[in-house]
Order: sequence, then structure tokens, then C-alpha cells
Amino acid sequence: MAQPLAFILDVPETPGDQGQEPSPYDESEVHDSFHQLIQEQSQWVAQEGLELQQREQEATGSGQQTLRRPEGTQSTATLRILASMPSRTIGRSRGAIISQYYSRTVQLRRRSSRPLLGNFVLSARPSLRLYDLELDPTAREEEEKQSLLVKELQSLAVAQRDHMLRGMPLSLAEKRSLREKSRTPTGKWRGQRGGGGVFSCCGRLRYACVLALHSLGLALLSGLQALTPWRYALKRIGGQFGSSVLSYFLFLKTLLAFNALLLLLLVAFIMGPQVAFPPTLPGPAPVCTGLELLTGAGCFTHTVMFYGHYSNATLSQPCGSPLDGSQCTPRAGGLPYNMPLAYLYTVGAGFFITCITLVYSMAHSFGESYRVGSTSGIHAITVFCSWDYKVTQKRASRLQQDNIRTRLKELLAEWQLRQSPRSVCGRLRQAAALGLAWLLCLGTALGCAVAVHVFSEFLIQNPEAAGQEAALLVLPLVVGLLNLGAPYLCRVLAALEPHDSPVLEVYVAICRNLILKLAILGMLCYHWLGRRVAVLQGQCWEDFVGQELYRFLVMDFVLMLLDTLFGELVWRIISEKKLKRRRKPEFDIARNVLELIYGQTLTWLGVLFSPLLPAVQIIKLLLVFYVKKTSLLANCQAPRRPWLASHMSTVFLTLLCFPAFLGAAVFLCYAVWQVKPSSTCGPFRTLDSMYEAGRVWVRYLEAAGPRVSWLPWVHRYLVENTFFVFLVSALLLAVIYLNIQVVRGQRRVICLLKEQISNEGEDKIFLINKLHSIYERKEREERSRVGTTEETAAPPALLTEERGD
Repeated sequence: MAQPLAFILDVPETPGDQGQEPSPYDESEVHDSFHQLIQEQSQWVAQEGLELQQREQEATGSGQQTLRRPEGTQSTATLRILASMPSRTIGRSRGAIISQYYSRTVQLRRRSSRPLLGNFVLSARPSLRLYDLELDPTAREEEEKQSLLVKELQSLAVAQRDHMLRGMPLSLAEKRSLREKSRTPTGKWRGQRGGGGVFSCCGRLRYACVLALHSLGLALLSGLQALTPWRYALKRIGGQFGSSVLSYFLFLKTLLAFNALLLLLLVAFIMGPQVAFPPTLPGPAPVCTGLELLTGAGCFTHTVMFYGHYSNATLSQPCGSPLDGSQCTPRAGGLPYNMPLAYLYTVGAGFFITCITLVYSMAHSFGESYRVGSTSGIHAITVFCSWDYKVTQKRASRLQQDNIRTRLKELLAEWQLRQSPRSVCGRLRQAAALGLAWLLCLGTALGCAVAVHVFSEFLIQNPEAAGQEAALLVLPLVVGLLNLGAPYLCRVLAALEPHDSPVLEVYVAICRNLILKLAILGMLCYHWLGRRVAVLQGQCWEDFVGQELYRFLVMDFVLMLLDTLFGELVWRIISEKKLKRRRKPEFDIARNVLELIYGQTLTWLGVLFSPLLPAVQIIKLLLVFYVKKTSLLANCQAPRRPWLASHMSTVFLTLLCFPAFLGAAVFLCYAVWQVKPSSTCGPFRTLDSMYEAGRVWVRYLEAAGPRVSWLPWVHRYLVENTFFVFLVSALLLAVIYLNIQVVRGQRRVICLLKEQISNEGEDKIFLINKLHSIYERKEREERSRVGTTEETAAPPALLTEERGD
């Protein structure tokens, strides 16, 4: 049996391996050096295996009866072969590793020019695992080699020493020990050889500066991470309530970033210049009564918050708002700041940048949530690889425990849903219940839209009732109550539906609430641009639309606070005090997310008529976060059926992009191209449409001279030409399509690689089984040969005994 074993363990030795130590930067030679280590350990294991074989033969020859191994166990020869595999032998001899790196360090010190460590292929070095280091009998030689290695490390520069220590396949404790031993004592600086005291001081000073800058960088990095908004709060929410509830707060944070980006552009190019050159007010400013915080009218009308405050003048010269409607003439020469043009193009650029950011966020979220490959093995990864060993604080460790526990609950719940399919009769009952519920929900949405239309027409037909300032809140209040009550009706209908998956239940609720919001918003857009523009002829209808959108936004926030107070806090108190139940209400993800999308849609609709509306939305989102977080932690419980919200962020961004942002963009494009601006207020008071401001500016540039002749060309071929708009839209769609195709291609490649890995594993199992059968047969032949020898040797012994008698 030694011959096949020697055949397997025979590793040919290359000529380049003899005599000269390989360079650490030569990939093939490094592989040869590791093969040498494998060969040494394999030969040592083979010698040990031969000794074990001799002992077994002696035990068999002495007459001891061998028991048959149970089925499923492997023979001693197979175990020896497995122990001689590279993955189990390499790394046993720490002395060999230290000796090898000592030789490398000597060569590195003698080199005049050293290549970059980045050029060294890390994949060329197999992984070293320190198994059974106590099997190495040469402890004294190992210590000597380690001392030599320390001396050689001390002779290297600090940077080279650090790179060498990082590349050693040793544990962190051993690397730390070598680093401490290789540090030169104070007063014996060897960084600059042959230098005097001045060079030694300069070297120490430079080293101290490098360490100080490194420590400062680490401190700044940790400070920036600590300044991340709501970092601890989001971790706490994710640990206690799972990824489904956490997705709502992450979506709120995303909306906050979108509004901050849009507000930055508006402040820089619209509000800032107008504040620097304020127009002359037509009359005395009205006195604020406090009701303006809810209505947006009164003293807020003549501020930078609304469209009517902005002038149609160039802001490089003092010019008041003309009463006869004529436009101010700029100075001769130069290019003054054209306020109508800045107003139009800043809003357009803000929407374009928001569109690009939104599409990028969708693509990034798609790549994160719909990961390539399947989720097989995710349970083991969560159990064994989720813990962060850098966590030392008790509070952080408790949060991490909650996160891992909630994650496991979600994964197990998703796996359980896959294992329990519904029968055919159950599916038919579920389809019937879903159809009935959908009919009722669609009827509810249609009824709400009709109610909004009837009430808005009533307000138009009765201007005396709507003339008071408090009466301006009636329509926002009615719409807010409809938005608040209809989702509860849909939630009651959803409770009667037999949903197997909580994810499907949330998606259905989101779709129903989305249909309700879209129906109401569509009716309101018709009310503003179709009815109010015709009624408010001769007045500043843009201010009215901007104030109306401000009132809707404020009323939505007020009703959200009331819903949080009575829907969650009061229900928890009644449930605990009166009903004696410990069950708290669950956080309604669908309704709360659609409230965020509804508020953001109102903000995008009102940017053209109220440039300061994103600031109001930012304040609202900040208050909503803290109110919802406090109510969630105090009044709500985790979902009774945990579920994994791996795709929720992508779904939320998709709903924000296509129904919300696209609808707001269509609304504003119609207002810019088709609706005639008011002739008494705003930067477009003398034009037939807002878009005509660009044409007026082009004509002015053509008359200014040849120095700016390229600007009219840019406007004519890049702005007015619809081909450029279609080209940009096609590019965006192509990016989305290519991203989807790339992900699909990666999934196919991953599936092929997994299949290949599975086949290789089966090949290894097949070879091991073959080796096992071969050595089993050889052992049986050996035992039969030994038995035959005993039988042939027994009769002479008996005859000898008889003769002795």
C-alpha cells in the first residue's frame, strides 16, 4: 500500500527550485515554493502513515481480531490521503513559513530596486491555515529562525517592514509580536544608515508626523461616520422591527436628499438674486395674523415664497415693477441677469437633475436588492458571518444581536412560505376574494375623485363662501380626510383577504392607495389648470395655485399628526387599559409610504409656483421622521409575520419615479408650454407662455453681437429641438435596459459557475470513493494473504507439539 501512496504524494521538483530561493514577486516561483512546503508536509505524513500501517500489521499478526468498520466511515489510508491534501497540510509548519519569509526579507534588503506590492497577484498565494502548529518538533530552530527574521526586519525601512508583515500568512498575534520585536529602540534609529544625529532627528520627526496624520485621518473618518444623520436610530429600528419598517425610514431619508438638492439650485439661482435685488412692492405689506402658517396667504404673498413676488426685470440695474406691464430695458452692452430666463431654466435644470438622480438611485437600488444569484446558503451566512467583532460597546452589541435575530426570523418566514403552497380550491377562494376587494377599492377611489370634483366646483360657483381666509382650508381638509379614511377602508378589506405572503399584502395595499392618490391628484390638477385659470383671469392665478399646494402640504402634515396620535397612541392605551391586551398596532407601511409619495408629488407640482416649497417639505420630513420614530418605538409592535423586505426600496423609488415624478413633469410642461401666464405678476407677465422667455432671450443675444452667437445655437438645437429631448429620454431608457440585461447575464454566469463548482465537488467525491474502494480491496487482499500464511504455518507447529509429547 506504500507504493500507491508514494505515487500520489510524489510531487516533481522543478530545476528552478533547487539552489536558489524564489523571488516573492515571481508568481510561478512562489507557487513552486508552496509546492515545496506541501511536499515536505506530505512526506512527513506519509512516514507517519507507514508507521501506523506497520503497527496495524503487528496487531493483526498477533492474533487480535479486527472489527469491521461501520458503513460511512473511511479507512486509515483514505484518511491519510485526505490529511495529505494541500488544504490540510499547508500551514502546519510555522517554522517553514518563517524560514521562507526570512529568505525573502534577505533578498528584499539586498535589492536595489523593488517592484510595487500592488503588482503581486494575491490569488497566486494559496490560503494558509494554521492547523496543528504543535506538531512541529523543531521549536528551537523555529525560535532561531524567528530571531533572524526579526533582525532582518529591523534592517528594513518602516514602509517595507509593514508591507512584509502584512503579507505574512501568520495570525494577528504573531504579526503583532514580530512588529513589537522588530521596532528599534530609542536612540538607535536605523531608518537612515550612515547619517548623524540631524538625520536621525529628521527621520524620527517625519515618522511622528506620518503617524499623527494617520491618526488624524482615522479620527476624521470616525467623526464623519458619527455625523451620519439618524445612524443609531435606523439601526435600532432595523433591529427591533425588521427591514420592512426600516425601508420606510430609508425612503424618507432619500426624499430628504432629493429636496435638499432641488432647494440648493432654487436658492442659488432664483431666490438669492431676487433677495439681493428686491422689487418695489405695489402697496403696503399686510400684517401677519398667524393664520398664514396654515393658509400661506396674507403677509406670505409678497415674499420669495411665491411666484408673484419675482420680477420680470434684469437684476443688474435698479428697476421697480412697472405698473403698465412693460418690460424694463437693460443697459447697453453686457449680459445682465435675466430673471425670467433664470426662473424657467433653474426649475427645468432642477427637474432634469432630479430625474438623473432618481434614475441612478433606481438602478443602484435594483442592483442592491435584486442581487445576482440565488439566496441559497444565506441562512448559514447570516448565522456564521453576520457578527462584527469590532463591536465592543454593550449597546452596539445588543443592537447587532437584535438585527441578526430579526434577520433570521425574516429568512425563516420566507423559507416557510415557499414550503407551504396553497391548494387549488384555496387559490380559487383567494382569487374570488381578491376580485371583490379590488372592485370595492376601485369604487372607493372613483367615489373620492368624484367627491373632490363636486366640492371644488361648489367652491368655484360660490366665490363669496371661499372669499374668507379660513375658508381656503376647506378643500385641503376635505381631500386630506378622504386620503386618511379611504386607506383604512382598504385595510379592512385586506384583512378579509386570505394572503399567504405579507409581502404580497403590502404590495396590494400600495397599489390600491396609489390608485386613490392618483385619482385625487388628477382631479386637483384639472381643477387648478383647467378651472382656476379661467376663473382667475386678471388676477395672479400662479400665486393661488402655489398657496393651494402649500395648504395641501400643511394639512397633510396636520392630519398625519392626528392620525399618529389617535390611530396609534390612543389605540394602544385603549388596548392595554380597557381591553387588557398586550397587543399593539402594527406599523402600516403601505399607507405611510404613499403619504410620503403624495407629499413629494405636491412639492414637485408646486415648485414652479412656490420655489420655497422644497424647504417646507424638508421641515415636514424632519418632523415626520421624529414623530414616526417616537410613535413606532412607543406604540407599535414588530410585524407578527416577519418578512424580508429585500425589494421594497426599489419598489418605492419606482413608484416615486414613474407615477409621481413623471406626472409632476407632465403637469409643469403643460403649464409652461400651453397656459398663458398672468399679466399682473411674476417674471412672465408680458409673455404669451412661460416658454417664450427663452425665445426672447435668444433674440436679445442675436442682437448683442457675434461674441455670444454660440448661445442662440445651443438654445435652438439643444433646448427647442425635440430630438435632443427624445435622445436624452432614449439614453435613460437604454441605461435602465442595459442594467437589467447585465444583471440577467450575471445571473446566468453565476448559475453556470455554481453548476461547475457542483460538478467539481461531485468529481472529488467520486475520486475519493474510488480511492476508498481501491484501498479497501488492497486491505482485504492483505488480510486474506496473512490468513493464508497462518493456515499454512499451523500444521508444522502442531506436529512439533505432538513429537514433543
